[in-house]
Amino acid sequence: MNKYIVLIILFFAGLIISGINPHDHFTWFLEVFPAILGFIVLVLTFKKFPLSNMTYYFILIHCIILFIGGHYTYAEVPLFDWIKETFDQSRNNYDKVGHFTQGFVPAIIVRELFIRKHVVKPGFWLSFLTVCLCVTISVSYEFFEWGVALGTGESADSFLGTQGYTWDTQSDMLYATIGASTFLILFSKIHDKQIKNLI
Repeated sequence: MNKYIVLIILFFAGLIISGINPHDHFTWFLEVFPAILGFIVLVLTFKKFPLSNMTYYFILIHCIILFIGGHYTYAEVPLFDWIKETFDQSRNNYDKVGHFTQGFVPAIIVRELFIRKHVVKPGFWLSFLTVCLCVTISVSYEFFEWGVALGTGESADSFLGTQGYTWDTQSDMLYATIGASTFLILFSKIHDKQIKNLI
């Protein structure tokens, strides 16, 4: 149980630190809200359906990525400004890290639910449907961003973080697809062992 307390402390520490003098309070709220919502869901389902340790660890990493993006905005994370200047890139690419994990982490959760709820048998269809659902989540998030932009106008620019890149939406979905595929290729066997320890 102590490990879960540590994870919760790290979550709230990251959330609080990210909320101290953020670049823009509206953007901060939009970026960290999925993490807060996810935390509530995980707490409410913990007793009836605890997830594997690996899943909780990666969810926390994803939350920290959201907190950093919320604090600075995805277009202005200092480390990635340095990378941009050092490698002569046209934009700050921290948002691509966020969208990669937007595919990677849901793949863990979706795969675990599919296996433990006996939705799909392990094999090709498990991997294929996991990626499909993760891409659907990514597309849904892009729709959400679009809705926010339409509803709030220029105040959503920091939230969208396109930085003038025409294909930003499409590349975001591509990175989420790559993230989901990367998890399945590199971590499926480890994930299977984690799941067996729960059953």
